[in-house]
Amino acid sequence: MFAYGTNSLILAIFFSALKFSDHQIGIFMTLTLLGDVFLGTFLTLVADRVGRRKVLMGGSFLMVVSGVIFAVFENFWILLFAAIVGVISVTGGDFGPFRSIEESILSHLTSPTTRSDVLAWYVTTSTLGSSLGSEASGRIIHFLQNQDDWTSVDAYHALFWIYAAMGIGNAMLVLLLTDACELPVTEEMYTQVPQNENATIGSTHQAEAPEVESKAPLARNIFAKTTSWFTRRSAQISGPTRSIMYKLWFLLALDSLADGMVPYSLTNYYMDNRFHPAKSTLGDITSVSYFLSAIGAVFAGPLARKIGLINTMVFTHVPSSAAVLVFPFPPVLWIVAGLLMVRAGLNNMDQAPRSAFIAAVVKPEERTATMGITSMVRTLAAMAGPTLTGLMAANKAFWIAFVLAGVCRLSYDLGLYAMFVNMKLYQHESALDDLPVEHGSRRSQDEEMVELQSLADSDAGDVDSVDRNAGSRASLTHSRLQVVGASERVRSRSPHVRSPSRGLDS
Repeated sequence: MFAYGTNSLILAIFFSALKFSDHQIGIFMTLTLLGDVFLGTFLTLVADRVGRRKVLMGGSFLMVVSGVIFAVFENFWILLFAAIVGVISVTGGDFGPFRSIEESILSHLTSPTTRSDVLAWYVTTSTLGSSLGSEASGRIIHFLQNQDDWTSVDAYHALFWIYAAMGIGNAMLVLLLTDACELPVTEEMYTQVPQNENATIGSTHQAEAPEVESKAPLARNIFAKTTSWFTRRSAQISGPTRSIMYKLWFLLALDSLADGMVPYSLTNYYMDNRFHPAKSTLGDITSVSYFLSAIGAVFAGPLARKIGLINTMVFTHVPSSAAVLVFPFPPVLWIVAGLLMVRAGLNNMDQAPRSAFIAAVVKPEERTATMGITSMVRTLAAMAGPTLTGLMAANKAFWIAFVLAGVCRLSYDLGLYAMFVNMKLYQHESALDDLPVEHGSRRSQDEEMVELQSLADSDAGDVDSVDRNAGSRASLTHSRLQVVGASERVRSRSPHVRSPSRGLDS
């Protein structure tokens, strides 16, 4: 995110310095986001099969390649190719393959009680990286422009060498990840009925995921093959999950369209054209905005535990949306900068709760694919934004983009609250995963639950027994008291988990 922070400050300004028109800038960003759709979706759908760490390593390699090309070339089409095929952030955020895979890893490694906090700190640390990147970017450009024989374009090229170096650093960090980041492979067994005399009844085979075969002829073009492949991969997501996600995807598309119309790179370009501040001043404004965004993300987890995930997403996002709506109207830079800080400070507070909400309503084995498709939907919607803004900017109506973006964001907030505020969460979570570790290890809690279940089974057997005497009835009553008492102790540790022995009281 340090590298993405350097991009968000200078990308649109860099294109302007290369004499690209506003319309070309918008088209460039749209096509770059389109490339992110295909790259990010492909990598996230195969991440669990190929290996999450391998996919992250491949993304780091593409990041290095893109940085080197941007540092060397100035041709529009070469830069566009590098942005589409490689990893370049045109929005200042992570729309590439990294975020959805990293969020899936964190959701896999955490329990419902800790997930919101962990994801909040994930957003915080990444935003702090963007803040430092923006600050360093402004200072480096200001320093290089004051040197002899250094033009603005040369200074921008130097920043992309830093971007490439950050890609190498990211690859080195991926090497430190362990096998715990990967999805465990479960082998389900079934008994096959013999189909011939030589087969043995009850022979055991590993069950494999059925391949969807079409009765139609084989695909005759790349598009048909790609569609068939995507259909098979999206089948990893169950029907109940899709019914929830369709509504959420529609709202996220609306919000992402707004973000795509006024990303930080175009927002900086707007302020640079309207107020003409020094690049160091622009870098300071952007850096402080990212820093406030990081600080706000810290409170997302505790706030989500206090008022709920959806309430946190909505009530923090509404003021940020209002700041976008009125952004173009103040006549002085310091008021505009203040609105940008309000927008940024509250904007990221919905990200960790959103990821936690998705993890809470989908099955664990569906999370990577779901988050990958979520990222694809957001990117598809966002990629139309820069083109629209470019057209408005070319017609001297840049300010309209902020008004439309604010309206779309507020519509997302209201729709999110209306559709999901009363939804039940954690239906697919294991009860044991929700139990905190207190005065012992997780293994001891597992053993206690097994023991409670065993006692329950023995009680059921005693009830069904025909031959019982007074002593056995007393033993049965005593056993029930032990089960109920132990069950109450388990429930007191986590009030949201229903004990399996609850049914004994009925």
